[in-house]
Amino acid sequence: MSSWRDRMNRMSGRTRFVGCRIFLHLAGQEVAPLLGILNRQAREAIDADGDIEVVGEGLAEICQSLLQYDEYWLSGANEGDVFWDEGAASDYFNELFTDSAQRYLSEPDLSSPATTDESFSLPVTRNLVVMLSVVYDGEVPELETNLADINAMKAGLKALINLHYQKRLWAIQVQFSPAQFGEELTNDQLLLHFPELVPL
Repeated sequence: MSSWRDRMNRMSGRTRFVGCRIFLHLAGQEVAPLLGILNRQAREAIDADGDIEVVGEGLAEICQSLLQYDEYWLSGANEGDVFWDEGAASDYFNELFTDSAQRYLSEPDLSSPATTDESFSLPVTRNLVVMLSVVYDGEVPELETNLADINAMKAGLKALINLHYQKRLWAIQVQFSPAQFGEELTNDQLLLHFPELVPL
């Protein structure tokens, strides 16, 4: 919803930035391969030193994978804000990043090499929460609405993919809990550490 200030800023040619975070909770033993995809993309982002093109490609792959696993979606949420100053958008993004990083079991172990058989040798978590934080320019109605609805969430993930290919992403961060194979996110821990989640 655009305010009078938004319209004035647009008329003066200022760039509109949006910072947003999406939470998506998947449940079921079948979601284990997603943990492998998420860890691989985290490693690639670090290897690329956070290069926005590489991280954006990873984000697009993660969104595509999440869309393919939609039958396991259980709950979701989103939040965001509009800024007319790049610095303010950056500060907000850093707040989202810090909050996501402090969530339960959201620290991946990127020091040990990934092995292809680790998902079979360790107990598999039944719950997985993926947190996607971005800053983009312009307006994207699909992301600036309540995503606690399965069709709205699908549209939001597709919009993130499009933003990457339109080169409109300024910052990207992907975090997830549990972040390592063998860690378990129980239903009680889910309620305690991710109170925002709403059933889809």
